[in-house]
Amino acid sequence: MEKKQDKKQPEKDEFSDFKKQEAVLLSEAEQKDLEIALLKEQLETAQGEVSEMKDQVLRNRADLENTRKRLVRDKDEAVKYANSSLIKDLLEPLDDFGRALEAAESTEDYKKVHDGVVMVNSQIFGILERNWGLERIKASGEEFNPEEHEACMVVPDDSLEGEMVLEEFSTGYKLHGRVLRPTKVKVGKPGI
Repeated sequence: MEKKQDKKQPEKDEFSDFKKQEAVLLSEAEQKDLEIALLKEQLETAQGEVSEMKDQVLRNRADLENTRKRLVRDKDEAVKYANSSLIKDLLEPLDDFGRALEAAESTEDYKKVHDGVVMVNSQIFGILERNWGLERIKASGEEFNPEEHEACMVVPDDSLEGEMVLEEFSTGYKLHGRVLRPTKVKVGKPGI
């Protein structure tokens, strides 16, 4: 009988080995399933983060575009109304010019008309000088400066030591120290 037990023993050993192998295979499959589940979860998380980032980028781009449009609109509006204070300052002298023209039509006294126009001219320049930084460029008797003077005529004059402005054809102006319009002048030049 001992021999019969020996035969059953190997079958049991084979069966237990098979069970062990099956358990190992199941545990490896379970591990793979767990890894797959973990990877799927990580993928879903990463896709969610990517989706959120895309949304944020789109929102930021829209905000940037809206800011750009607002800045362009604000700049256009600022340029459009930049001179409103200047125009307000010039309305009173403009009204005075209108009154001077009405007076000129109703009177033969041209001295009064002349005096009215001189007054309005003085008033306008005073406003521009005080409120806006406008200044006349001195020319007659000054040394010729090509940055402030535009030579329209040049004449020889040996009595001069350097190029001098002899005559002013039209007044030049500076705005806050920068030449707005050069003075058109006649220049005397020694030894031409």
